[in-house]
Amino acid sequence: MRRINLLLPAIGFVVSASAQVLSPPEIRDLKMRELQQQHMSDLKAVARAISSHSFPYRLYFSRVLDLNEGQQQRADQRSIRFDKFGTQTVLQITANYYASYSSELMQKEERAQKTLHDVTVPILQAAVPVMIKEEKLQAFAIEISHHVRRKVLGVSTENPENVALILPRATATQLVAAKSPAERDAALMQGLLFIDGKPVEGWGPRDGEMVAENSAPRPDTRPVVGMNSWSSVPQLPGEADKLATPPARLAAEPRPEVNEESLRKLQSSNQATLDTLVRELDKVAHFVTYAPPTFIAFHQGAYLQLSITTTLLESAAGSQYRMAALAFDEHIAHLIRPVLASLRTKPDYDGIDFSTSVRLAGAGTGGGQSVEFIFPTGALVCYEQYDCTGQQMINQGFVLINGERVGLDLQNAEAGADRR
Repeated sequence: MRRINLLLPAIGFVVSASAQVLSPPEIRDLKMRELQQQHMSDLKAVARAISSHSFPYRLYFSRVLDLNEGQQQRADQRSIRFDKFGTQTVLQITANYYASYSSELMQKEERAQKTLHDVTVPILQAAVPVMIKEEKLQAFAIEISHHVRRKVLGVSTENPENVALILPRATATQLVAAKSPAERDAALMQGLLFIDGKPVEGWGPRDGEMVAENSAPRPDTRPVVGMNSWSSVPQLPGEADKLATPPARLAAEPRPEVNEESLRKLQSSNQATLDTLVRELDKVAHFVTYAPPTFIAFHQGAYLQLSITTTLLESAAGSQYRMAALAFDEHIAHLIRPVLASLRTKPDYDGIDFSTSVRLAGAGTGGGQSVEFIFPTGALVCYEQYDCTGQQMINQGFVLINGERVGLDLQNAEAGADRR
């Protein structure tokens, strides 16, 4: 039997912060929102049960996977929610687990099975008995990120690895009723297992489709941004990129194709509202006159792009990260609530791209930085309702500086630290 070489001593840890439940208004799908509202007391009971369990290593429930522990402690830890996997209704729980496995001592499938046994099974044992009474629930979806140590060209590195299990309702019942490890493992094998978004051979039915009360299409693993549109988002190297990575999901909820025609229709149906937005907010937003609000395609979603200018005091001079962080705190953050209020109704698109040219006062027209803050609607609403901090919203979106995606830690960047 292979020895498991971990960074932390083998003692038990309860969940560092109580598992939290997503608030219903943040869920875009109306049916999922209704289920979330109906079962809030049940979901909180699940959260308490999971939090009372002693896991081998530290576990944090999180809306964002692949954070280091310092980032995780500041991040949004609400995770339990109803969601969609293809056409099926699932209870979705995501978490970051700070066990570190050696790639030399454990193969990928072994690492996944270890996390399934130590983390996924206890979560299911807490959640299934409470939620199985809901007839609309068709499966349970548990996604856990652990860490893997390996050497690349003689240099030791440590990177996250994501393990996701989709377990049908009937099989989940069999798992919690299992009397032996063999029965439990047999139940796990009936689910769909993904490692870093790729299905693992030998798990689930031979045709690769999930067994449940209603048949579902094969999961679509294209990258999609959105609070309730799951996707396997490719993880970028580097700590700060992990900070900016949107919540990792498993499969995309069916949605209309985003193309030039659909963007034209969005522009036409929203033009009057956009004209009003510019008139009402131009004094604080500083819209670029030659680039009116327009809809763009981004990560297979439709986003409203607002082109604006941000002017900072000369004392803000510093790295591009410092200027981007100050632009957010001093300008963009103050626009979000007025912009959402001006839109008045719930947007029929995926989010907003605040595209700003950041300049220093007195510096003339040259030498500015182009910064885009791209946020999905769910993250914007979360911030609007004071349920998320600005950093948590940034963690769920994208930040581009001069066209390149970066990670942005507001506190460190404003203190002058360059972090990429």
